[in-house]
Amino acid sequence: MKKCLIADGRLLMYCGLAIALAGATLFAQTRPQPGTKLPLDQVSAQMFHVSAGKRLKPAAWPNGARVAVGLSFDVDNASANLATGDLISESISRGEYGAVDGLPRILRLLDKHQLSASFFVPAVSHLLHPQMIPSILASGRHEIGVHGWIHEHLPSVGDAAAEQDMLNRAIETLTKAIGRKPVGYRAPSWQFSQFTMGQVKAAGFLYDSSLMASDDAYEILLDGQPTGVIELPIERIVDDFPYFGGATNGGMPNPDEVERVFQSEFDVAYEEGGLFILTMHPHITGHRSRVAGLEKLIAHMKSRPGVWFATHEQIARYLKSGAGS
Repeated sequence: MKKCLIADGRLLMYCGLAIALAGATLFAQTRPQPGTKLPLDQVSAQMFHVSAGKRLKPAAWPNGARVAVGLSFDVDNASANLATGDLISESISRGEYGAVDGLPRILRLLDKHQLSASFFVPAVSHLLHPQMIPSILASGRHEIGVHGWIHEHLPSVGDAAAEQDMLNRAIETLTKAIGRKPVGYRAPSWQFSQFTMGQVKAAGFLYDSSLMASDDAYEILLDGQPTGVIELPIERIVDDFPYFGGATNGGMPNPDEVERVFQSEFDVAYEEGGLFILTMHPHITGHRSRVAGLEKLIAHMKSRPGVWFATHEQIARYLKSGAGS
C-alpha cells in the first residue's frame, strides 16, 4: 500500500484496481447464500412468488397495427432523494428540474406529434408540484398511474401495514387529483416487496408495469395463481436512467447512442409484431439534447406503417378484452 501512495499515476491506478478486485473477491467469498441450504420446493416458491402466466400477444393490434408503442414517464423529480434523506442541493435541484423544465418540454414534444403517453407519479411529487398533473391532463390524451407515495424502496420498508398505508395514500391522492381512480401501477424503482403484488391485486389495478419476465404482456401469477392483473413489462435496456447516469450527470453524454439502442429494440418489436414499452424520466430525458434525441426516435417510429401509439391503459384494456392470444 505504501508503494502505491508514492508511485506514479499509472501505478496508482493499477494499485487501486487491485485493491478493488481484492475487495470484490472477498465480498464474493463472504456473500450469504441461503438458497444453497433450501429444498427445491422452497426455492421454487421463492422463484414463482410473482411470475409470468399466460402470455398476451395479439395476432394484431387495433386497426391492424403491427406494433404497440407505450411511451411512459416516471415523474420522480426529487421524491426518491427526499425518501432517503438525500438533501444535497445538487440532487434536489436536479430533481426539481423535472417539474420546472423537463416535464413541460416533454409535453410540448408530445403535443407537437399528437402522441399519447402514460405518466407514473409518486404522490409526493404531485403534492410538491401540483401544477404538473393538470398540465399532463390538459391535452386529454395522457394517463396518470400510481408510482408510490414518495418513491419509497418497498423491499426496505419491511412492513406490510406501512406499505399498505403508503399505497392507500398514493391512490387517494392521485384519485383526487385526476378525478378517477388510476388503473395502472408501477413500483418505485420497479422493485416489489413480498407484500406488493398481493396489495396491487387487492387494490383492483388493471395492470402493472414493473416486471421483466417477457418482451410481451402477460398475466401475473401470485404463488402460482392467476391474479387478473396484466403485466406490461419494462426493461433497463429501454430506460433512460442507466444510460444517462443515476444523477443525470451524463453517464452516456451522446443521446444519439441511447436512441440507437431504443430504435433497435423498437425495430425488432416491429418485426415480431410485439410490444415496445419505453421508460423515461422528465428530470433526465427532459433536458434539451435528450428531448432532441427522443424526437429522432419518434420520427423513426412514425415513419413505419402500422404503429399504434397508446397509453398503457389503452394497451391493457385491449388485451383484457380478449385480444391477447
